[in-house]
Amino acid sequence: MEIRITTVDELKALAAQFVESIVPGKQAVIVALSGDLGAGKTTFVQAAAEVLEVREDVTSPTFVIEKIYQLTGQKFQRLIHIDAYRLESSHELEVLGFEEFLKDPGNLILLEWPEKVSELIPSEAVRVRFDIHGDERTISINGGEENKKESRG
Repeated sequence: MEIRITTVDELKALAAQFVESIVPGKQAVIVALSGDLGAGKTTFVQAAAEVLEVREDVTSPTFVIEKIYQLTGQKFQRLIHIDAYRLESSHELEVLGFEEFLKDPGNLILLEWPEKVSELIPSEAVRVRFDIHGDERTISINGGEENKKESRG
């Protein structure tokens, strides 16, 4: 699926719709967010967190690598926001307990810069790509079909 947007409000609406469409599975749902700096990855995470009623300020965890938000009354128990931008190897993410995060179906993991840790990303991950074209963003969503509700019309 490919979507073109021109405003932050459109990006937030897309993120909200996306979160609503995901259903927990037998393990964590991982969403790999790719794109250049300023493409909208963190804004997408912030909008997803808002839908999930995260009350804390959600900022990119570039320096702390990951932030875990406890969720209440949601289909997931935790939102885990990871920014792999500064990582030099997958091992750095492994020592933070990434494998354990993946095993827990209560986790929704939103991972920025997945190309830095590509060997750790499961094949069933949802991949969201953000591309900038002037004032327009093209957002491509692929994979993770088993984690999305089917739309019937």
